[in-house]
Amino acid sequence: MCALSLGTPNVPPHRLAGAVLEGDTTFAGIVVTELRVPRLVLALIAGACLGAAGLVLQEALRNPLAVPEMLGVSSGAALGVAAPLVLTLSLPAAVQPVLALGGAALGGGLTLLAAGLGRSPSAVLLTGAAVAAALQAALLVLMVMADQLDLQLIYRYLLGSLSARTWDDVSGLWPWLLVAAPALVLCAPVLSVMRLGDEDAAALGVRAQRARLAALAIAVVLIAPVTAVCGPVAWVGFLAPHLARWFDPAAGAVRWLPWSAAWGAVVVTVADVPARLALAPVETPAGAWTALLGVPAGIALMRSGRRGRTTGRGSAASGATRVPHGPGALTSGAAEEASRTAPSRSARRDESGAEVAGGASSPPVRATGTEDVR
Repeated sequence: MCALSLGTPNVPPHRLAGAVLEGDTTFAGIVVTELRVPRLVLALIAGACLGAAGLVLQEALRNPLAVPEMLGVSSGAALGVAAPLVLTLSLPAAVQPVLALGGAALGGGLTLLAAGLGRSPSAVLLTGAAVAAALQAALLVLMVMADQLDLQLIYRYLLGSLSARTWDDVSGLWPWLLVAAPALVLCAPVLSVMRLGDEDAAALGVRAQRARLAALAIAVVLIAPVTAVCGPVAWVGFLAPHLARWFDPAAGAVRWLPWSAAWGAVVVTVADVPARLALAPVETPAGAWTALLGVPAGIALMRSGRRGRTTGRGSAASGATRVPHGPGALTSGAAEEASRTAPSRSARRDESGAEVAGGASSPPVRATGTEDVR
C-alpha cells in the first residue's frame, strides 16, 4: 500500500483499485499503473530471486556467509552490463541479461576454478571473496574511464536501484524465471542431502562436487537477469535465508526455499519505500538500504540461532527429553536403537540349543574332536 500510494503525487488508498483496474487516464493514474506497479512487481521478483539464490548457495556450501556478493557472481554480472556502457557499445536492451549472465558465469567460474572446482566449501567461499574483490577493482577502472554522465549511471546501477523501471523491464525476466523455477524444485531435495557433508552425501548417491556446480549454475540464472535490470541489490541473499531459518529452525531446505524467496521479496519491497521517500525528491538506491539494514539484521539472526542451538544442547545434557529433528537426529536415533537391540541380537541359539555370539550374520562355531577353533 505504501509503495503504491506514497510519493509525488500521493494517491489515496481507495483510488488505487480504480487506477489499476479501470485504466485511470489522469496523471495520478498513469503514475500508478506505468511506474509504481511495475516497480513493485520488479521489487517482488528481484527479491524472490535473490533470496532463493542466497539459500541455494548457503546450503550448497554449508556456510551461512555464502552470498552472491562474496562469490563473484553479482560483481561479474555488474561488470558484464557496465562494460558496454563505458565502452560506448550500442547494444539493444534485450542483450543486457545475456551480458549479465555471461559476467556472472565468468565470476562464478573463476571462483570454482581457483578453488579446485568446488571440492572444498570453505575454499570456494574464500576464493570467491578474492575474485569478487578483483572484479570490483575492474569496475572501479571502468568508472575512472567513464565520463560524468556515464559515471552517475554506473554509480546508481552498482548500488542497486529500481528507479525508472517499466513493464518492459519486468517482461524481460519471465523467460529466465521459467528456466530457474523447475531447476529450483529439482535442486531443493539435493540441498537437504548436502547438509550432511560430502562423505554422507556420496554414501546416499549424491556427488557433492557436481551438485555444488549445479547449485552455482542455478544461482547464476537467478541473479544475472535481476542484476541486469536493477543492479546488484546487496545482501538480500544473506538476510532472507536467515529469516526463513529463524522462523522455522526445524525445517529443511525444501521448506526454507519458498520462505527464503518470500522474505527476499519482502526485504526489497520494504527497502524500496525509504529509497523513494527518505530524501525526496532525490531517490536513493534500494541496494544502499538493503545493505544498511540487512547486514546487522542478518548477524543478529545468526547470533540468536547459535544461542538457541547452544541452549538446546545444554538442556539436552541436563536430562530433558527432546524429540530430535533433522537428518542428524535420524543417525543418532538409529545408533540408540542399535545399542538397545544389540544384546538381543548378539545372543542367538543354534539348533542344538547352544548360544552363538555375533548375531545372525556370524557363522555357527563348531568343534570336532580336539581341533582348535580360531
